[in-house]
Amino acid sequence: MQRPWLAHYPSGVPADIPVDAYPSLVALMQDSFERHRERPAFKFMGSALTFGELDTLSRAFAAWLQQQGLQRGDRVAVMLPNVPQYPVAVAAILRAGMVVVNVNPLYTPRELEHQLKDSGARLIVILENFAATLQQVLPQVPTKKIAVAAMGDMLGWFKGALVNHVVRKVKKLVPAYRLPGAVRFKDALERGRGAALAEPGVGPDDIAVLQYTGGTTGVSKGAVLMHRNLVANILQSEAWNQPALKQVPAGEQLVTVCALPLYHIFAFNVNMMLGLRMGACNILIPNPRDLPATLKELSRHRFHSFPAVNTLFNALANHPDFGRVDWSALKLSVGGGMAVQQATAQLWLQKTGCPVVEGYGLSETSPSVTCNPVDATAYSGDIGLPLPNTEIRLLDDEGRDVSPGTAGEICIRGPQVMAGYWQRPDETAKVMTADGFFRSGDIGTMDEHGRVRIIDRKKDMILVSGFNVYPNEVEDVLTQHPGVLEAAVIGVPDGHSGEAVKAIIVRKDAALSEADVRAWCESNLTGYKRPRTVEFRAELPKTPVGKILRRELRG
Repeated sequence: MQRPWLAHYPSGVPADIPVDAYPSLVALMQDSFERHRERPAFKFMGSALTFGELDTLSRAFAAWLQQQGLQRGDRVAVMLPNVPQYPVAVAAILRAGMVVVNVNPLYTPRELEHQLKDSGARLIVILENFAATLQQVLPQVPTKKIAVAAMGDMLGWFKGALVNHVVRKVKKLVPAYRLPGAVRFKDALERGRGAALAEPGVGPDDIAVLQYTGGTTGVSKGAVLMHRNLVANILQSEAWNQPALKQVPAGEQLVTVCALPLYHIFAFNVNMMLGLRMGACNILIPNPRDLPATLKELSRHRFHSFPAVNTLFNALANHPDFGRVDWSALKLSVGGGMAVQQATAQLWLQKTGCPVVEGYGLSETSPSVTCNPVDATAYSGDIGLPLPNTEIRLLDDEGRDVSPGTAGEICIRGPQVMAGYWQRPDETAKVMTADGFFRSGDIGTMDEHGRVRIIDRKKDMILVSGFNVYPNEVEDVLTQHPGVLEAAVIGVPDGHSGEAVKAIIVRKDAALSEADVRAWCESNLTGYKRPRTVEFRAELPKTPVGKILRRELRG
């Protein structure tokens, strides 16, 4: 296949790299644990977790997992925000030969129940702040083993106790819960310490992660990411980032800001796994929406890399405390998860001197597919060039290639493309072409140089701060309310989150109010999926077959 973009690669970035340099994420991590033993791998609330400590702790937790009767290939759910227990748990699950199931900690009981049932997760590692959600669904799910972490677990005795007291008693962030038989995360570590770990000999074709996504429909499905998929994407991203990272002074450890949630595939691979591979230190930001706390934490560090979504770049750059942070060492600002807006990119460049380079990817592609050259000096408005070892075609509805500059569906082939959707061969067949290209559902154009620009989404998906919202799912929840006759959900432009969810409702009960709708959504949908605006109408536009015309509502 012709790859016109290779002629426009930055100096030093190869067309192809050996993406099988490691047989698994386990081998990649163990190599890093040995090479960078004394270096900090993660910093959190003033404490550091070194590569050596991560090795020791994850080995202990992996041994404990095996003590629970779990077998190679069993799924383990991880429902944690950006806390040091996250990398410990993930490294342990992989080392024990098991599969990571990333879970958004803000999920409602309904969403959590679906994911635990669908994945068949036998054990869950959860922060106590969210344990009450798990309690509500426990009788319905196959997940019977539980490890409960607390915010201060890994901050030392005094500081840890203080943080836990503030979280539980002062801020009251831990609702009462009862989970019989649950084991404290710290106790699990203690029980695994000194116990033998059976090395499962994980290979490239073993499943590493089930990353849940709406994919091309509203039903949340697990993208099956093999060890080889994730290893490939780590090495592709490392090669692509070299021109910027060469600017980091020799002997200085690479430091990355981790403000994206680690359970999201972007941060999972681009922050955590790539950071481990490169011997970098990730500064963990537990709640980036708390801008003053985020900027206060950043003011304590010198850092070189900052992957983020447009909304975070924008919110930080417009905050009065922005100037209290030393941005002078920043060499790489990667925008992903949602479109980067020109105004945001210009303001960020003006304030930091470091341009935002926009990339593109999906859960199904581990995630990175394209990126702008990292030695760019300005915002381009497109999503850049395909990464090494990656092929892109733009196809029309009949599956034919379109000519340069013509709109078509972005289709991707490369070592980072998933094996398929978990236990859904029918859905997998819908998105894979006969010759192995993944149909992204995004409509774009490619110029004669291979630069790709997104112009629309094929489906009606709404992108809120980098998170996919599928109208089908929200409509399904709305129409379960006894006062709702019909509901349609669309995305509307939003200055803060890129897009926001709007619900248009036909009432069954004339007394139904906007407050009723909001309360219902609060019980059944996580925050970013809830309608920001609610409109009531007498009827909805439909096709002759009766299908609601969302495009007319958007029009």
